[in-house]
Amino acid sequence: MSSALKLLILHFFFMEGLSQDFGQTQFICTSVPKDVDLCAANLPNTVSAEDLKSTVMQLRETVLQQKETIMNHKETITELTSKLNRCESQSMPEAGSARDGGRKKEPGSKNTMGDVSRGPTDTLTQMGRTLQSLKQRLENLEQYSRSNNSTQANTLKQLLQNKIDDLERQVLSRVNSLEESKGTLRNETEQRGKVESTLTSLHQRITELEKGQKENRPLDKFQLTFPLRTNYMYAKVKKSLPEMYAFTICMWLRSNASPSVGTPFSYAVPGQANELVLIGWGNNPMEILINDKMAKLPFIINDGKWHHICVTWTTRDGVWEAFQDGAMRGSGENLAPYHPIKANGVLVLGQEQDTLGGGFDATQAFVGTMAYLNLWDRKLSSAEIYNLATCSSKAQVGNVFSWSEANLDIYGGVSKWTFEPCRQIN
Repeated sequence: MSSALKLLILHFFFMEGLSQDFGQTQFICTSVPKDVDLCAANLPNTVSAEDLKSTVMQLRETVLQQKETIMNHKETITELTSKLNRCESQSMPEAGSARDGGRKKEPGSKNTMGDVSRGPTDTLTQMGRTLQSLKQRLENLEQYSRSNNSTQANTLKQLLQNKIDDLERQVLSRVNSLEESKGTLRNETEQRGKVESTLTSLHQRITELEKGQKENRPLDKFQLTFPLRTNYMYAKVKKSLPEMYAFTICMWLRSNASPSVGTPFSYAVPGQANELVLIGWGNNPMEILINDKMAKLPFIINDGKWHHICVTWTTRDGVWEAFQDGAMRGSGENLAPYHPIKANGVLVLGQEQDTLGGGFDATQAFVGTMAYLNLWDRKLSSAEIYNLATCSSKAQVGNVFSWSEANLDIYGGVSKWTFEPCRQIN
């Protein structure tokens, strides 16, 4: 036995599974020479009790360890399965209809910030533009305080200037950190959240200051500024529109958003969210949608300068014309012919409606400044549009909607300030 290779034979008889045949469970351990038939081998009648006890204790400890490991693995699998289910539910594509021009709503859940998926460079660019917008508004406040000798306005202006200086330092610090190291996505998200929170607070403070000067300016000489792509900044026209068989809509716009300015306005009616929409999306030209039918417009307006734009349309043959800065830039026909613009809808500025009065998507939001939006229920002549674009004394206001603070409800921190387009272009 000492020179032969021995094999260890473990016989397990479990009481629950085999109790009817064998009675109480018994464990036997012995060794036999390598060449001996295991089935024919005679087992000794006596086994060392100490050996049995030691072996049983080792096996029991091993079983308990394996059981604990299995339970831990089971908990881990359950947790991972739960996380996977949550991820799958959040990544389910939203229902959305494609436009006739090939535009389709992007899959994914609603996004309150339109630039969440952008890279660090795009984020910093957007913040830079926002800072520039805030600085301009502070210059307006400074000009007002100089002309009115307002001690309170000067104090608030200085406070806001200090906040902007702090914000610029944060952005500069972010640039330096990006140059040194890419960092993790979590750290970038946290830092960006802090900067956006500061921006929101700053916007609210400036808006409060601007509201304090509301009584000192005419109701129609104001502009609306949409500094960020969000789904909560917008203005809504208070009155409903009548049924129209023709229209002209004109407005002043200024934007340097890239690649597109978003949605300056959208008009939705029950059963049709795209009754009348002006939208720029992606790298495509701006579009006018009527009853969800589309025509591309030859506007180039995202250069950071003020531009006056007009679109005219008649239901007969669906003829349309597009004007920029007083000159016709394009025309066409067969745009929703013989379909009147329906009444009793909701006209929203700065957002594209997917449902009546809501369903906003931050990626389609307008970024920039707008003013003097007017709407007529007829087609204006080229001369009338030129008078509007050149701020002529003969310029008319819209008979369906005219630009006035009294006609608008403003939401989400959209700012208002005095604006006279003639001073901008002369």
